[in-house]
Amino acid sequence: MLNSPQDHHAAAGESLKTDASCCHALLSLRAALICATLCWMVFAVLAGLMLSGRYADLDNLGLLLFRSSVGLELRGPSWAADMTRDITALDGVMLRHLLAASAVAMLLLFGMRRQAAILFVTISSGWMIGALLKLGFARPRPTNVSHLMGVEGYSFPSGHSFNAAVVYISLAVVLGTLSPRANVRRALVATGIAISILVSLSRVMLGVHYPSDVLAGWIAGAGWALLASAWLSMVSIRSS
Repeated sequence: MLNSPQDHHAAAGESLKTDASCCHALLSLRAALICATLCWMVFAVLAGLMLSGRYADLDNLGLLLFRSSVGLELRGPSWAADMTRDITALDGVMLRHLLAASAVAMLLLFGMRRQAAILFVTISSGWMIGALLKLGFARPRPTNVSHLMGVEGYSFPSGHSFNAAVVYISLAVVLGTLSPRANVRRALVATGIAISILVSLSRVMLGVHYPSDVLAGWIAGAGWALLASAWLSMVSIRSS
C-alpha cells in the first residue's frame, strides 16, 4: 500500500524529532570528568611553579627561541609577523562571539536546545573564569622582548589560549553531537585542538605572553571545555 503525503510528512517530522533528541557524546561522563580534573590539576601545578619563580629562566628562553640573535626580531620572513597576528586573530573577541552565536543559532534551528544551552553556558562562563584568573594572579607581561601587537592587562594565564581552547574545543564537541560517526567527532575535536594550539603559540611568538602563560591557559581552557563534554554525556544518558 502506498503511503499518503500526510504519512510521509509525519514520518519526516518523527525523524527530525528523533535526530534532535539524540546526543552523540565523544567521551563518556566518567572519562570527561577525569580528563577535566587532570587538566585543572596540571593548571594548579603550573600556577604554583609560576608563583615560585622556578621556571622564569625557561620562560625567557622560550620567548627567545622565536627571536633572532640580532635585534631580537621575530625569526622567519618579513611576513611572519603579519601571519602570526592573523593566527592570533582567530581568537579575537568579535570572531569568537560570532562563531559561538552562529553555532548556538544553528543548534536551535536543529531543535537541539540542550546542546545550544550547554555551548552558550560553557563559553560565557569560561570567559568569566579566564578573566577572574588573570586578575587573581596579576602577572606582568614579558619585557625582555618587544611586543609585536598592542596588548593590555595581565599575563597569566593567557586569555587567548584559555578562550581559544574553550571556544574551539567546545564548538567541536557540541557540534560533533550532530553526527553519529565517531571518526567525524574525533576529526572535529582534533581540528579544534589544532586551532587553539596555533593561537597559543602565536601569543609567545608575538612576545605578549610567556610560554607558561599559554600552556596554563590552554590546559585550563581544555579542562573547562571537557566539562561541556561531561554535560553532553549526561544529556546522552538521560535521553537514552
